[in-house]
Amino acid sequence: MNGILDVRKHEDLIYDVGMHKAEDTEFYLHKGFRVIAFEADPELVRACRHRLEEFLAQGQLIIVEGAILDLATIDADQQKVKFYKNDNNTVWGTVHGQWAERNAQLGSSSTVIEVDVVDIAAAIQQFGVPHYMKIDIEGCDMTCIKALRTFSQRPDYISLESDKSSFATIKHEIEALAVLGYDAFQAVEQSAIPMSQSPPHPPTEGRYRAQRFAEGSSGLFGSELDGKWMSKREILRRYRIIRLGYYLVGDDGIMNRHEFRGSWRLRTWVCKILRRFTKATVPGWYDTHARHSSAAGSVIESMPPSQFRHDGK
Repeated sequence: MNGILDVRKHEDLIYDVGMHKAEDTEFYLHKGFRVIAFEADPELVRACRHRLEEFLAQGQLIIVEGAILDLATIDADQQKVKFYKNDNNTVWGTVHGQWAERNAQLGSSSTVIEVDVVDIAAAIQQFGVPHYMKIDIEGCDMTCIKALRTFSQRPDYISLESDKSSFATIKHEIEALAVLGYDAFQAVEQSAIPMSQSPPHPPTEGRYRAQRFAEGSSGLFGSELDGKWMSKREILRRYRIIRLGYYLVGDDGIMNRHEFRGSWRLRTWVCKILRRFTKATVPGWYDTHARHSSAAGSVIESMPPSQFRHDGK
């Protein structure tokens, strides 16, 4: 694709990029949104097609099977890619070999399969720009952000899993969102969602849906997030503290590499101190939520099931 494309934005449409077991997709559907769900793991796709067959039949849901890749990094005619299907934790499936190696170091092996390549920009052109785009595809989140540069309109809200590897990478994520016009941010600690979040009533996103979020859910989104929206400077300041927690006591944190007498007490003390600043589990894991400068409230009070038009209009 060349140039900037003027593709219609749909206020009743959500992209669930990284459907997994449909923990989030099902919530969005019950709130009345139409959903385009992307998933690379064929076993998960089969399970979700069965679980959500009613929504598929009525046209409220479309599942796109395959792995989203930056097409600039592969051959033009490449249609398949290696996918590292995690043997112990399905959410860790990835197309990145180095991510699979990291998972192996954490005691979780992978089985290599081949899956279709998905062009996210072509999907947006086909189905339209969504109101909200949830992105959680191990190692490829920024591919979706890069694809949005192709379009004149952007989702009102975006969420993606924040990078743990370095503060520089987190800063790059925030700056890439800012370039696209996102000017308000939240860092949401994911492990606490089942205990800390419940949908507001009356709703401000779609219909009301009583929901107890399962572990692994992305939770509330858009205008229903009850945390403080922060500027770019504020969110980067917050992520400096969060990143310090990753660095010290994360999966590969320096305080977890060495055992000595009293080391567990030191780790506990560090977690306690950092928790005073983050008001969340340390080290935790975080999604970055971003709100576009043009975003307005969206309430779907009574939206009947509708059929998708595949021209994105």
